[in-house]
Amino acid sequence: MKLVVQVKLLPTPVQTLALEATLRTCNRAATHASQVAFAKNLKDRNGLQKEVYADLKATYGLSAQPAVRAVKKVVDAYATLKANLRAGNLGPPNSKRYRKALSTPVVFRPEAAQPFDDRCLSWQYDARTVSIWTVDGRMKGIRFACSPGQLKTLVQYRKGESDLVCRGGKWFLIATCDIPDPEAYEPADWIGVDRGIVNLATTSDGTNHQGRRLGRYRRWQARKRSELQAKQTRSATRRLARRAKREKRHATHVNHKISKEIVSVAQRTARGIAVEALGGIRERVRLRRDQRGTLSSWPFHQLGQHLAYKARRAGVPFLEVDARHTSQRCPRCGHTERANRSDRDHFCCRRCGLAGPADVVAGVNVRSRARSAWVFVTAPAPAP
Repeated sequence: MKLVVQVKLLPTPVQTLALEATLRTCNRAATHASQVAFAKNLKDRNGLQKEVYADLKATYGLSAQPAVRAVKKVVDAYATLKANLRAGNLGPPNSKRYRKALSTPVVFRPEAAQPFDDRCLSWQYDARTVSIWTVDGRMKGIRFACSPGQLKTLVQYRKGESDLVCRGGKWFLIATCDIPDPEAYEPADWIGVDRGIVNLATTSDGTNHQGRRLGRYRRWQARKRSELQAKQTRSATRRLARRAKREKRHATHVNHKISKEIVSVAQRTARGIAVEALGGIRERVRLRRDQRGTLSSWPFHQLGQHLAYKARRAGVPFLEVDARHTSQRCPRCGHTERANRSDRDHFCCRRCGLAGPADVVAGVNVRSRARSAWVFVTAPAPAP
């Protein structure tokens, strides 16, 4: 599996100026290549490289390999745009965003990330320094900082490109690491995980990860956003962007903690992890205006992604099961009725009388469905 390791660069003032000039030059060159690709409809790498390679070297002063990386960056950007259009991420074909994306070339921000391969960037792990190509020549001895675990991963598994990123005046290198997948064990049982808004994750064991603090934090951020938006100044716009990034980082940190705890429990007890398949919720559900923000900021998808990749890295089996009626079905007698869940927090079966917390009951139903699904997943192929 592929993971990324982010290390922080500690450049001197002279090195910082060289890195800034490099990012700006590379992104101007990429924007020029994007305009040529859009005007001549060149979306393949070989055709675009033949068209702009000499110009990137002569006009923008790029060396051979940085020019090649700039061309590949443009081709990847158009491939991503095509995938987003196909997936409907920019709206229907008659929407304004969709038409604008098709009618204008891709433009790269002056501080956009720039990829470097091993010909442009080399790592000195013992000295914790990197040597990187810049427009001012090869810049050697740029120090970087990371944890011992990150350094060990870099030494053993780093492979491919590394991206140079400037974020908030700080410099980072994001390296791609190709880590071999451990073989998943045969689970003794399953941990069913029910994801929600009030309770972010509730397991079939009864462990509850509440979303009360995260919800309170999001509401506070929403009030601050409304106050800043009312000012309508450039400074308020910059502060809004910083707050949005801070809120996103906080929610990601919460999801990391929850998923790490669930995966560690599953690994320690030799069990697998099962979650509900919750795709397409925004397309299926219509909500009141005051509920739309809560649903849009619900981080269930990211939590599922964290659980999936952490389980895969630890060799823990992971399954997605059907989410229909998991909170309305009785796990003892199988009776399914909306009245079984009288309110959000409580479950009481109308047939057999089984009662308990609704989210725990949903987690138990997810676990039961994982047990049945695993039988079909691991069943031998029928003889021809």
